[in-house]
Amino acid sequence: MADESARRKAEDHYYAALDLVAEGEQERALAEYRHSLSADPSFTEAMHGLARTLQNLNRLDEAIAVAQRIAELDADDVLAHTSLSVLYQKKGMIPEAEAEANKARILGWKQQLKKS
Repeated sequence: MADESARRKAEDHYYAALDLVAEGEQERALAEYRHSLSADPSFTEAMHGLARTLQNLNRLDEAIAVAQRIAELDADDVLAHTSLSVLYQKKGMIPEAEAEANKARILGWKQQLKKS
């Protein structure tokens, strides 16, 4: 994990990216997400935003690479596997999409059981 100063800088860029997405400025948002990850390469929230923005721009292979990186950093990240499922489905990679959907479902169940 990054130090406090780096995380703060990463969060500043992350929130700027969210604002840009809301304004429809996808390309500028990508730059902000990348600045965020330059400050803190382990900031998975920024990775999720980056993957979603790449998906919105139909840059599916890049989005898949980002979602795979999230899953590498946090194998229990349900959203990473859900995102991979959606991205694979958009590419017509149905077996891969179904496998990722199953992983997400199982992780979700495990998380629910831990809360019980």
